Amino acid sequence: MTHPTARARRRTARSAALAATGALAALALAGCSLGGGPAPSPSASDQNASETSDDGATSAPASSITLVTHDSFALSEDVLAAFTDETGIAVTQVAPGDAGALVNQLVLTKSSPLGDVVYGIDNTFASRAIDEGVLAPYTSPGLPASAEPYLLGDALTPVDLSDVCLNVDLAWFEENGQEPPASFDDLVQPEYAGLTVVTNPATSSPGLAFLLATISAQGEDGWVGYWEQLRDNDVLVVDGWSDAYYVDFSGAEGEGDRPIVLSYASSPPASVGDDGVPTTAALLDTCFRQVEYAGVLEGAANPEGAQAFVDFLLSPEVQADVPGQMYVYPIDSSVALPDDWAEFAPLATAPHEVPADEIAANRSDWIDTWTAAVLP
Repeated sequence: MTHPTARARRRTARSAALAATGALAALALAGCSLGGGPAPSPSASDQNASETSDDGATSAPASSITLVTHDSFALSEDVLAAFTDETGIAVTQVAPGDAGALVNQLVLTKSSPLGDVVYGIDNTFASRAIDEGVLAPYTSPGLPASAEPYLLGDALTPVDLSDVCLNVDLAWFEENGQEPPASFDDLVQPEYAGLTVVTNPATSSPGLAFLLATISAQGEDGWVGYWEQLRDNDVLVVDGWSDAYYVDFSGAEGEGDRPIVLSYASSPPASVGDDGVPTTAALLDTCFRQVEYAGVLEGAANPEGAQAFVDFLLSPEVQADVPGQMYVYPIDSSVALPDDWAEFAPLATAPHEVPADEIAANRSDWIDTWTAAVLP
């Protein structure tokens, strides 16, 4: 079955995601500063957190926190409301953009933090957040054993993971009598010229993850030449995932003419048709393992509330909710996945990985080198 809530959220977030990514992407790489940040918008749980006095007047809850997150954050309304119901802490959200823009904003505002707790820093940008001192030491005591391999220091708690992979439109390839690609090497062959759309690693966390996958696969001496071959084979580079998947991709709900897109191993279940079979597939040999983290912000006005929210993100209710809401895998491997995920969205058995210290040391240079080689 499909996940209409997640699908609808992605559609309604499309324009906002594109605008936020375009406006903030340059800042993620440039050294310019940005005054202030977007005004917080109340979450659903804010409304549930208010208290009514004897005279019928509504008063503010006993305490509150501000969650700084990326623009794809979503939990079921009742799940998020349960945090306020159980703790008395209201949650307000600030979403500066993609993961790169999120970390950039945390760095630019660290002397006057945007909130109390952050969710959505991933392993491609985590080293920057740690090195810049935007996080206070805290790792949830509720960390499951399956999360321990993904720990990075003492200030980030792994919450979920996903595999960034190329996806193909199976229906397009069948209609055109052509075999879909299976590997990185296939993409540079003439028969796949003009069929691929990916995202810019300078403006998109999936784009950066895919760049890292190619560096892992092709090696330090080969990845630039590989990208030059992709460029010459008419690869299309766009700023963000929403644009690639909904505008340029021909499959799922895409409106474009390119049947190969950079997305996630968890995307195919969203394309399951009436016959119970997905019309898209992930190429598991092209995946990079992306892990998302939560942490308490240094200088938080309510650090105890922030810690409680980090703990909450590891609760069974949240871990079971994230596949349907954000199309990511729970970090707790004991949590059951939706049935269609087990069948159509397996994780890669051997994802490409780059150590965090190598990403920290080379990220900016790799992006600069990629930009010079690929973009006109």
